[in-house]
Amino acid sequence: MSPDRRAPAGLPRLRYGPSRADAGQRLVALLIGVLFATLGGLVLAAAEGTLVELSGLLLLVPGAVALRGNVFGAMGSRLGTAAHAGTFRLNFRPDGVVGGNLLAAGALSLAFSMVLAVLAKGTATVFGLSRSMTLADFLVVSTLGGLVASAAVGLVTVGMVVGSARFGWDLDNVTAPLVTTIGDLLTVPALVVAAAAAGRGSASTALAVALVGGSLVVLVAAWRAPIEEVGRIVRQSVPVLGVAIVIDLLAGITIERRLDDLLGAEALLILLPAFLGGAGALGGILCSRLSTQFHLGLDDATPLPSRASGRDIRSVVLLAVPVFATGAAAAHVAAELTGQTGPAFGQILAVALLAGGMATACVVLIAYYSTMAAFRFGLDPDTYGIPLVTSSLDLVGAFALVLAMVAVGVA
Repeated sequence: MSPDRRAPAGLPRLRYGPSRADAGQRLVALLIGVLFATLGGLVLAAAEGTLVELSGLLLLVPGAVALRGNVFGAMGSRLGTAAHAGTFRLNFRPDGVVGGNLLAAGALSLAFSMVLAVLAKGTATVFGLSRSMTLADFLVVSTLGGLVASAAVGLVTVGMVVGSARFGWDLDNVTAPLVTTIGDLLTVPALVVAAAAAGRGSASTALAVALVGGSLVVLVAAWRAPIEEVGRIVRQSVPVLGVAIVIDLLAGITIERRLDDLLGAEALLILLPAFLGGAGALGGILCSRLSTQFHLGLDDATPLPSRASGRDIRSVVLLAVPVFATGAAAAHVAAELTGQTGPAFGQILAVALLAGGMATACVVLIAYYSTMAAFRFGLDPDTYGIPLVTSSLDLVGAFALVLAMVAVGVA
């Protein structure tokens, strides 16, 4: 299929391949995303009392943040592939490309917020976080916070879809960074707000039961939906999102065990969402680009990247330095303006760049081989690639950040 075919009505003509416009779209989207994610980190740092009072809340953060990026980032990637393949139509009917994806994404986000809460409580018990929240509190915070955040991220995703049709944006370039990092911005405050409904005894328990019941009904309805596209997306997404949540919980354990260090250097706590979101966004961009190339027959998905894939890999690696450096600068400025504690800017920058270098190497390996494997096994790389990449990078990024903190001497 030619990459220069004319797009359907409502979407501008697209050319697929590296260009200055592509690079500009990626860089702008990534930097905007990093700044938004820094605001989410600022909320996290300001919620020190809540983090201490509701032990285990930080355990939810990587998984809850990643879940929004996994679900809606994969949705954006599917829509980007549809745009390049010439099958995109901007309509919101349940049987349309956009409407069907929205229904599936909403159901998956709500249901897996519930699953995340159950697994987070189990993980807290296994790893000896004896003072962690009750199961009902985990369910209230995760599911209620996830519901609020998903509605907001869904609106943002729809806005980007409309913008792509109106202004000629390439969804492969803008969806992954903006959905991932706007998810950081919106999910963290949503969890903190939802935490106000936790710890209220029987009232929290009743709310948890209602949320669980609603989540199960929505998941079963979506799984058995008469609309083929919705059911297919849900059935293919359930296994990979389950694996992704387990990986994210391991990242959460890594961060939770360093809570005292992070509270002692709150600038690094502000950096956390931007760092993890930036790494995930870089991987998401690469996944989206590779998936589209594989679908269009521009790359044979071989074990060694082709020249076309190599160009996309190099462009993502080059973007890593400004992304992580901007995250460090934004975290330092936010900490200074709000009176938060933290090391000197040079130390924050060293932590961000050192950890970012380790994370970027993993971005390339995980993004390419997970997308390639999904395609070669006949699975949809748009559905499988982004969740595996962003969640794996949450774990790798958490370890890399801790290692960099130790190496620089701030932990």
